[in-house]
Amino acid sequence: MSTMITMTPKLGLANVYIVDLRWSMMVVCIRSPGGDGAPVMITPATRDAGRPAGGSGKITRDAVLAAALQIIDRDGADALSMRRLARALDRDPMILYRHAPGKAALLDGVAETVLAQLHVDSADPDWAGQLRHVARRFRALALAHPHVVPLIVTRPLATPLGLRPLGTLRPLEDILALLTRAGFSGPDALHIYRALFGFLHGHILDELQELTVSPDETDALLRLGLHRLPIGDFPLLRALAPVLAAYDGAAELERGLDILLTGLTTTVTPTQPDPTAPQETMAPS
Repeated sequence: MSTMITMTPKLGLANVYIVDLRWSMMVVCIRSPGGDGAPVMITPATRDAGRPAGGSGKITRDAVLAAALQIIDRDGADALSMRRLARALDRDPMILYRHAPGKAALLDGVAETVLAQLHVDSADPDWAGQLRHVARRFRALALAHPHVVPLIVTRPLATPLGLRPLGTLRPLEDILALLTRAGFSGPDALHIYRALFGFLHGHILDELQELTVSPDETDALLRLGLHRLPIGDFPLLRALAPVLAAYDGAAELERGLDILLTGLTTTVTPTQPDPTAPQETMAPS
């Protein structure tokens, strides 16, 4: 197999050339000043800052997605590109296309990677307690990866359910299994799932975007900027300034779950027997 070698003058000096063997390897060829064309030194060229070093060894899809998640965690989803990811992994960008055809697939994969950590024990006999555990875990994942939240909360809304990445549907399937095993009908189980995650998505977006006008201000009204609201038009909202200023995401989640789960247990009841429960047998007469 022959290798094409192209030589071009560098820096306007007739006796200094770049010999390009391939895109990931360059050598500097310095020829003798005498003009006889004989090389006197061949040495690796200094690599441009940030250019991949051409690492060797097999790379897995999990490693690609883990590196993509690190970039998103640090700089947000807009900062992710195939070229930047290749630099982070020290690989040729073309290699990454074996694991993801483009950025959209990377974002889907990152969402799957995060949601894979949302474990649902579908065999738990305490369905309400399990949903509370799932809600707490979901919040913890969102706070650990705030830049991923749009990928798992708002981005899927633009994709039909059946076309979404399979990993993002796993929590739904497992919660449906939990609830139908507890005796709920399929439609009621879906209703409970929607109610829970509708609340969770709203809570997370609210908590992550909680802003104050003057963080160093001690007066709650001034801190939140509520003093700007006409007192005659918003008396109740202004009166709640201390409560709003003392926002506690964990406590707010628990209070919301109390209201949600209490409402669900009183309005939606299991209508089917638990298929895993032991069945009573009639004593022979």
